[in-house]
This record gives sequence, C-alpha cells and structure tokens, in this order.
Amino acid sequence: MFCKLTHLSSYLLRSILLALIALSAVPALAVDIQRVSITERSDGLGYVVRLHAVGVLSQFEVRQDAPSLVELVVQDARLHEDAQLDAAEGLVRNYSVRNRDGSVVLLFELTAPAEAVPYPDRDTDDLLLGLTYADPAAAPAASDTPTSPFFAADDGTENWRLDCVVIDAGHGGHDPGTHGHGIREKDVTLDVALRVGRYVEERLGMNVVYTRTTDRFVELHERGRIANEQCGKLFVSIHANAAGSSRARGTETFFIGQHKADDAREIMERENSVVELEADRSHYEGFGDMSIVLQSMASSMYQTESEQLAAMIESQFSQRARRHSRGVKQAGFLVLWRASMPAVLVELGFLSNRSEARFLASEEGQDLLASGIFRAIRDYKQHYESSLGLVPDEVAARE
Repeated sequence: MFCKLTHLSSYLLRSILLALIALSAVPALAVDIQRVSITERSDGLGYVVRLHAVGVLSQFEVRQDAPSLVELVVQDARLHEDAQLDAAEGLVRNYSVRNRDGSVVLLFELTAPAEAVPYPDRDTDDLLLGLTYADPAAAPAASDTPTSPFFAADDGTENWRLDCVVIDAGHGGHDPGTHGHGIREKDVTLDVALRVGRYVEERLGMNVVYTRTTDRFVELHERGRIANEQCGKLFVSIHANAAGSSRARGTETFFIGQHKADDAREIMERENSVVELEADRSHYEGFGDMSIVLQSMASSMYQTESEQLAAMIESQFSQRARRHSRGVKQAGFLVLWRASMPAVLVELGFLSNRSEARFLASEEGQDLLASGIFRAIRDYKQHYESSLGLVPDEVAARE
C-alpha cells in the first residue's frame, strides 16, 4: 500500500511539474502600444516620453551606451500598426520605434546628456520614460516660470533660486493625530508650523504656503496637490510622535522610500491611517511598496535633496534645540507620495513621553524646534543656490 501511495505521489508531482513547464512555454499576450508622445516636464528640467498602452507594460529596461543616446526595450509588447508617433521635441532630437522579437525597441537621440528613468504611470497603463538633463544649466530658458525649485528666469538669465516653501501642519479638525498627557498632535504641529513660516518669511523673504492655518481637516492627497500647484519648491510636513513605551524620546526626519526598520513602519502606518477618516480613498489606489520604489526611482533627484534637508533638520534639532536625534530615515508616507519636489516629514518628539510632551507644548520648546527647522531650510537654500553658482541671499539670522 505504501509503495502504491509513493508511486501515486511521484506521478502527481511529475504531472504538476509538466503542467507548469507547459504553462511557462505559453507566450504572454503582447500589449499594444498605440501612441508615443513627448512633453516637457513642469519643472523645466527635462522631458517625459509616454508610451500609451492598452494593457500593463510590466517588463522594461533602459540602456545608455552614451549620455545622449537612450535605448528603451519593452518586453511582451508590440507597436500597433496604426500607432501615432508624435514629433520629437526639446531634449529629444529624434527617435525611432520598431518591433523586435516580441518586444518594442525605442532609440532616442538627445540634444544633451540626460538621465533616463522608466516607470509606470500611477493612473493609467501607460509607461513613462523620464529624461532629466544631466546638467541643469543645459535646460533652455522657459517662457513661463514653472512650479519647481528649478526654473529659468523670464529674462533668460540663469536664476534657479529657491523662493518658496510649503509648510504642512499634520492632522487637524476631526483628526487630532496622536496625543499624550493632555496634549494633541494637531495643536502642536499647527503652532510650530506657523512659527516656522513666520521665520522663513521674515528672515529669508521666501514665499510660504500653508496647507492649513486653522484647526481644520485636510486630506493627505490635498496636501500634496497644494504643494505641487501653489509652490512646488520644497515641502515640510510637521508631526509629533507616540510609542507604547513612555521612555521613547527624540526627533526624527523622514523622506519617502521603503522603510528599513519596524519603528519606521509603525510610524508610517499610524500617519497613513488618516485615510480612514477620508470620504474618498480612491486617490490612493496603486499606493504600495512597488509604487514607493517607482516613486523613488522617478524622483531620484528629489531623493538626494530630501535626504540632505532631513539631515540638516536633525542636525539643527541636536545642536540648536539640544534634542535627542533618532536620525534620518525613510518610509512610505502618503503625504509625501504626491509631492513632486524635495519633501520631508518631521517628527518633533514623543507625546507619550511626559517630559517631551511638556516641552512640545511649551512656548520655549515650540520656538526652539521651529527655529531649528527654519535654520535647516536656510542652510539648505544657501547650499542649493551656491551649488548652482548663485550668490546666496544675505540672511541675518538671530541666534
């Protein structure tokens, strides 16, 4: 009997393996590419090539044998016989598209060296190829000032000053955020955000856009929209922390990316849980680990800048405010996901810690933390503008 069962098991296993091999041999249905279009990026730093597809283009790779020559290969795809190929423009001098062995191969000749990053569109099946000037100075002067920290002045001279920042006070309205020892996160974040904005306006002369200036609820996707449409230069979201242990303490500043530690994941999940208070959650369809990776790839330029700003904020907290710094971290915060610019999320301290809660609720504590964030923005602005060969603004910061 045992031998019969063993023989039967071997037979079933062999049958399953043969079936899997047969399935793997079945060619995948090719996805039709019906159009190739090219548009200038809103920040003026490059162009985006869009492959309009009927179906998901999930396998693709880029080769750059030369800085001004880009090859994009899309597997399991085909160029539709009636496909529309828009004219080359801007950074793209000319391009060719052809079918090859079950793939579509696009070859782009560029007018200047550029970084090429492919990524799926969030809202459609289309595949996007981001082309970013390797040297921002090579970007032509724009007729209209785009909403980005990187822009050309109307007079044609290079003027890429950082002159606007979005200050986001976390939570608000019927979303109190976390709380501890009688102190609510939404109150602390608003007080600190308004102080930061006042310092930036008075001492740097920058334009400040607030996502809220009163105790009202603002949906997470709306905060990103405000940043993109009303400023598009720099985004700082301010929050307060909490933990199961009353001994947890310290500040930490995040930029978008995949979390690498459990504590970062817990903070991300708590902050992202705000969507449960929103009426329409469709704005976040497609958000997940893969979309975070793709967002990080698509905005690699912003990733570096965001990490630099985060490090400057934590340095100021440690040196200026004399707070314990838990360091710079990354995680998939929804509020940062929609911001197409350098963006950070700041955790001011733990309301679950009695001592820190008192500090966060005090005038002195809020002023020191706001001053630290302001100084980091000031230092980031000066570092950024000086790296472009611009004369930094004269800043008489009060000690």
